[in-house]
Amino acid sequence: MQSKRPGKRPDRPRRKPSNPGSAEKKPANRDGDKDLVRLNKFLAHSGIASRREADDLIKAGLVEVNGKTITEMGYKVKPTDQVKFNGAEIKQEKKVYMVLNKPKGFITTTDDPKARKTVMELLSNAGGERFYPVGRLDRKTTGVLLFTNDGDLAKKLTHPSHGARKIYEVGLDKNLTKADFHKIQDGLELEDGPIKVDDIQYIEGKSRNNIGVILHSGRNRIVRRIFESLGYEVSKLDRVFFAGITKKNLNRGQWRYLSEKEVQFLKMNG
Repeated sequence: MQSKRPGKRPDRPRRKPSNPGSAEKKPANRDGDKDLVRLNKFLAHSGIASRREADDLIKAGLVEVNGKTITEMGYKVKPTDQVKFNGAEIKQEKKVYMVLNKPKGFITTTDDPKARKTVMELLSNAGGERFYPVGRLDRKTTGVLLFTNDGDLAKKLTHPSHGARKIYEVGLDKNLTKADFHKIQDGLELEDGPIKVDDIQYIEGKSRNNIGVILHSGRNRIVRRIFESLGYEVSKLDRVFFAGITKKNLNRGQWRYLSEKEVQFLKMNG
């Protein structure tokens, strides 16, 4: 029995024969490598300049990677690459993360032209890495204050769109009335816009001038201004919680390094 001839298949584009020798080399600077970091970010984290300023330095041809001058924007480097600026080798600083139980009388800044006491003095024995406070607590406010040299995390914790959770214990000059309690609970209009706390409670076992407040806003002096707008004076303001970190086992003025677990929690939930 004669078999049927199969019909003619439509023409298909021919595959080019594989030739490893002629294949184009893939750039070493690939986006898929999780260890790669942008060169401008590397420079910024090394304390050379801000990212924007680092771009200008790269364009000017002042940065070398493994002996080659790099002027390409977006270029990425590996942790093992040798990076030089103006002929001098630079390295990224080791990331550090600390928490301080801030006492009264210290301002939250790295330097003060009026020579007032700063929170940096309380961490003077923290080692050689540079670091800075995450956000601010005013001079009279006490409690949880974080420090790091991880710029990305600091930005995430303080940026309005993320809003790290904060819990404050507030002491007032007089009892908070139920009417004002509900005003705060429902939301207030301040000079810089509306504000609504996540929660407000009278502190159990204490008089009604002791209030617990939970909020995400990082606006300047926001807790004090909430109560001042209703005619109260804040006599005590203590931040007991910030983005999952507390001041447990820390006396006023004491600090400690965060555990690896705490750091990972901040990065995931900050």
